[in-house]
Amino acid sequence: MRQLLRLTSITCLALAALPLQATTLLVNARIHTMDPARPEASALAWKEDGRLLAVGDTADLKKQYPDANVEDAKGATVIPGLIDAHGHMLGLGMTHIQVNLMGSASRAEVVSRLKAAEAKFPKGTWLVGYGWDQNRWTDKQFPGAADLDAAFPDRPVYLDRVDGHAAWVNTAAMKQATKALDGDWQPEGGRIVRAGKKATGVLIDGAKALVEKSIPPLTHEQTRDAYKAAFADAVAAGLTGVHDPGVSLEDFKVLQELAAAGEIPLRLYEMANGNHEALEWLCGQGGHWADASGRLQMRTVKLYMDGALGSRGAALLADYSDDHGNRGIFVTSPEAYRTAVEKAYRCHVQVATHAIGDRGNRQVLDTYQAVLGDHADSNHRWRVEHAQIVALDDIPRFASLHLIASMQPTHATSDMPWAEQRLGPERLKGAYAWQRFIQDKVPLAFGSDFPVEQVNPMLGLYAAVTRQDLNGQPPGGWLPDQRVSRIQALAGFTRGAAYASFMEDQVGALKPGMRADFVVLSADLMTVPSRQIADLKPLSTWVDGKAVYRAEKTNATP
Repeated sequence: MRQLLRLTSITCLALAALPLQATTLLVNARIHTMDPARPEASALAWKEDGRLLAVGDTADLKKQYPDANVEDAKGATVIPGLIDAHGHMLGLGMTHIQVNLMGSASRAEVVSRLKAAEAKFPKGTWLVGYGWDQNRWTDKQFPGAADLDAAFPDRPVYLDRVDGHAAWVNTAAMKQATKALDGDWQPEGGRIVRAGKKATGVLIDGAKALVEKSIPPLTHEQTRDAYKAAFADAVAAGLTGVHDPGVSLEDFKVLQELAAAGEIPLRLYEMANGNHEALEWLCGQGGHWADASGRLQMRTVKLYMDGALGSRGAALLADYSDDHGNRGIFVTSPEAYRTAVEKAYRCHVQVATHAIGDRGNRQVLDTYQAVLGDHADSNHRWRVEHAQIVALDDIPRFASLHLIASMQPTHATSDMPWAEQRLGPERLKGAYAWQRFIQDKVPLAFGSDFPVEQVNPMLGLYAAVTRQDLNGQPPGGWLPDQRVSRIQALAGFTRGAAYASFMEDQVGALKPGMRADFVVLSADLMTVPSRQIADLKPLSTWVDGKAVYRAEKTNATP
């Protein structure tokens, strides 16, 4: 018996000494690993379960794993899977079933696009669109119901502004509001734009719900289809993960169904939509829920502090430079906001708060500090979403409270034509201030805020590096001292986003033991001329070592 046990032990030790066999090898690539211990490589090896076994040289890994299936990159560039730290998945999917008004240069063009799309919507249904922006128009003034009424006298029309913080509606839609919009009252957390006491047809932040609640909700099947359309858009753009801010419990259940059926091709980090049912459910789960596949989880609540700069709803410490007497809006009252933050703290739920203006950001910082108290140095990883305009003396508070700044580079390049009009030159010093956060050692997680901006992360990388529009304007970049390096930009969309979701040991870099999530690119992000960063295309997108997207062969030449 002793001899048998000894032989068994020797056999087990011998088996343990055998190298693990890779299922797949990616070879002949230029790999930027984002692993400081080995920044570059030419080959990856991974197992069937999608875990990386080795990162190294092509010749070495071919010898080490001679029986593996080989994927030849043919000299293409590989980077870790890109993670959008702030993108609205259902909103992205709904762009496939709404009228796209992005880039419209006038009220007339908006009406023209609506007329062209009207026939696609069943008679008697609402005409819903998104993406208008008065800052693109000659007069830069808010529109009104009268601009829509001539073309649509009977059909209700509801149009979301590009930032999602204002809606433009016609008279037929206002007639279906849950409360008469005329008068001298204002809803909590919002503003009805009026001429005298008459509503003009523009609703800001909390006022939107007065009309939006009358729009028939998506059916279960429509929600599924919208999510699946968004998944396809995301992986085609090179995204292997998205932090999805603000999902209802009902919509999260749809995502759970899709995850159980194996129909989610990327990693979704979902955030409950405020102090509502989803947060209550999440608290009942101990503050964290994840599916077995690693494709879907929730451990965060998304809260709102203020509105947006473009619609003058961002809460400022002083008046808007172009709107005397207006300091923006607290979408959530400070009292209700603190109640929600305290509840999340008790439930061990990560808090992520939308804050655009310097007053909005300060209120968030003050509340976080009060609730965290002596535990500010714990591993809470609370987030400020956008952190767009911050008083200079408040930026170091992000580091002292161990917060994450979740920022969107394309917001800077979208807002730069008019941001100084809103803020004046002095407040711009703390606006879109990526380098100031980095210098104060505040972790950054980069995203896009799609569909407010495009889902394409290459545009975010380009904006972060150049602070220019696609025409290369302004020369040298807008507020160029806040530009980041290419490696810092890529870190924001990989390691930084992974850290913000407690997943830095799983994704965000390519090294043994981590997930084989990566993107094969058409050219080298680190060496192409800066303008070409925006034009880079994913040749393929991989999650858990499986290709979830491959470009058409005609477009797939490195």
